[in-house]
Amino acid sequence: MEAGRRPAARRQTHPLGLWTLSALVVANMIGAGVFTTSGFALGDLGSPLRVLAAWFIGGLLALCGALSYGMLARLVPASGGEYLYLSRNLHPGAGFIAGWVSLLAGFVGAIAYAAITFSVYAAPVASDSYASQWIATSVIVAAAMLHAFRLREGASVQNLAVALKLILIGAFCAYAVGTGGGGGWPGLREIGERNDLVPASIGAFALTLMWISFSYSGFNAAVYVAGEVPVAKKLVPRGLLLGTFATMLVYLALNAVFVLAAPYEAIAFQEDVAAAAAGVIGGDRLAVVVRVVIAVALFTSVSAMTMVGPRVYARMAEDGLLPRALRLRGETPMVSVLMQSALAIIVVWIAGLRELLSYLGFTLALCTAATVGTLFVVARRQPGIVGRLPGYPWAPVAYVSFTLLFAALAATQSPWEMVAAVATLVSGLLLYAVARRSSTT
Repeated sequence: MEAGRRPAARRQTHPLGLWTLSALVVANMIGAGVFTTSGFALGDLGSPLRVLAAWFIGGLLALCGALSYGMLARLVPASGGEYLYLSRNLHPGAGFIAGWVSLLAGFVGAIAYAAITFSVYAAPVASDSYASQWIATSVIVAAAMLHAFRLREGASVQNLAVALKLILIGAFCAYAVGTGGGGGWPGLREIGERNDLVPASIGAFALTLMWISFSYSGFNAAVYVAGEVPVAKKLVPRGLLLGTFATMLVYLALNAVFVLAAPYEAIAFQEDVAAAAAGVIGGDRLAVVVRVVIAVALFTSVSAMTMVGPRVYARMAEDGLLPRALRLRGETPMVSVLMQSALAIIVVWIAGLRELLSYLGFTLALCTAATVGTLFVVARRQPGIVGRLPGYPWAPVAYVSFTLLFAALAATQSPWEMVAAVATLVSGLLLYAVARRSSTT
């Protein structure tokens, strides 16, 4: 009897299993973007149906990206994300630039954006801009303390928070449908009128897709911890697809409520679009409840990025491209976590929401497109691996071509944010040249 129990007693669930990987993707994706983008998008596009079409197209593109990153994880089942894939598959310089983009935009900028949005939804508490910035700073510090020291405890809290987030979001959508779904929603009644009044703009639609691409950018989150995952070649691709598909469904449901349940004038150009829609649906009480739901969602987003981002810097430190102090030591890269959080706090105090949204959308889109593009390089060098890559070549072709097309069209509407994105890439190239010169002297 005792002997029969021993194998089960020794068996211990790894903290980075399929659920945790999927939860990381969901937590990274369902964050600040979905709770701010549609207000700006509705104002620019003028029609709820156009906004929902943009979220649907963005979701399909993200699924193609998740499939493509799953292929990369099958080929290189190690931590490091874009830095690792571009370094291995293209050139170390390209990998360094990707790591630099991950630092500035992928995690530091995105964490700051989520924390600032947290403070926007805490507006009844924040009496002025300084109070708002202190709230955002506190969120970042709390996430850093959660993930700087222990892996298992941080992953467990993250999983519970994601489960709570999905339950609360589902309850909000169900309440909205139950109290006014169908013909009772003002935005739904206005659809024909808005389509007639406001002409469609390809440039504005592409810029909206850039904003939405930021909301979907976390589809690759699981690859950043792949080196710490058992059976990574199987679990990481599954986690990417499962998390991305679940998030796409949540986004479509949430945005249907945001843009259809309230009249155009109540939510167009609003930063806190979710609270504005909730106020129309259920009054001030529901708006307060929704602010709490969003606070939970935004904290899980900050927490997830705080967990996965430092793994990139740790990998770069292992390769000698960043200070050795940033390496993984024990269960966590503690110094990397603290450095990333400190930089995010600086961004909180110097940046605004809309500018960050456009910059992050452009920068991350260019970086992920370049990363997915390395699949074609690998397939050309090793034709025999193509049979081991489900979805090749249509998924990476669709992701790269449409991402670059939308970025080019969006640049006509928001050129300065594109210039900032290109400047980030160029600065990474210059830093790589400096790092290489220092290592050879």
